[in-house]
Amino acid sequence: MQEFRHRPVLQLSALTRTYRQGSRAIQVLAGAHADLFPGEAVALVGPSGAGKSTLLHIAGLLETPDSGRVVVDGRDCTRMSDDERTRVRRTGMGFVYQFHQLLPEFSALENVAIPQMIRGRTRRQADARAGELLAAMGLGQRLDHRPAELSGGEQQRTAICRAIANAPKLLLADEPTGNLDPKTAAHVFEELIELVVRTGVAALIATHNMELAARMHRVLRLDNGVLVEVAPGAVF
Repeated sequence: MQEFRHRPVLQLSALTRTYRQGSRAIQVLAGAHADLFPGEAVALVGPSGAGKSTLLHIAGLLETPDSGRVVVDGRDCTRMSDDERTRVRRTGMGFVYQFHQLLPEFSALENVAIPQMIRGRTRRQADARAGELLAAMGLGQRLDHRPAELSGGEQQRTAICRAIANAPKLLLADEPTGNLDPKTAAHVFEELIELVVRTGVAALIATHNMELAARMHRVLRLDNGVLVEVAPGAVF
């Protein structure tokens, strides 16, 4: 098993989160802790309704915990202003969702280039990096194709390239292969993990697929509001 000795990219400390449904209080997080390190893919598993999406939203600074801390690349983000949190998301994070959310009127190359241009790269620089990323994911012959002309697996691989185009330190993925058939899902997952290792990004990936979770470096199970690390081979 690969070892990760660098400073954590993401530190989640004693996170709590409770929702109310009428007079009923539902505690989703009850003191969750986790550290994520550069170049590792960590699976986040648990039954539906356990709070995986809530945890990802808090880690991605899209939601605020009731208590606890979220530290991204050494910066405590818990008490930041909305503008500061937005800057951290834009400069240090990439997001991948179950549905690719690509811009339908643009090609695969353009979808990966646009976020870079927003960050200030020239069109030539953005296209060059987009082409390199897409080629590394096996899409070198599909650069000019729009999303509707790509298969489901190709669309999701394009979305992954877009998420890491600006070299984020942290990648958060919510069921990134949940909309794919098993064979395509396995292929996309394999390429995603290889990309994580190659780029050194820290990835937290929520999934219901225990077989795919077992292929990652570590597995965290959300159990009664806390995160429990389990051996990858024990998730079946």
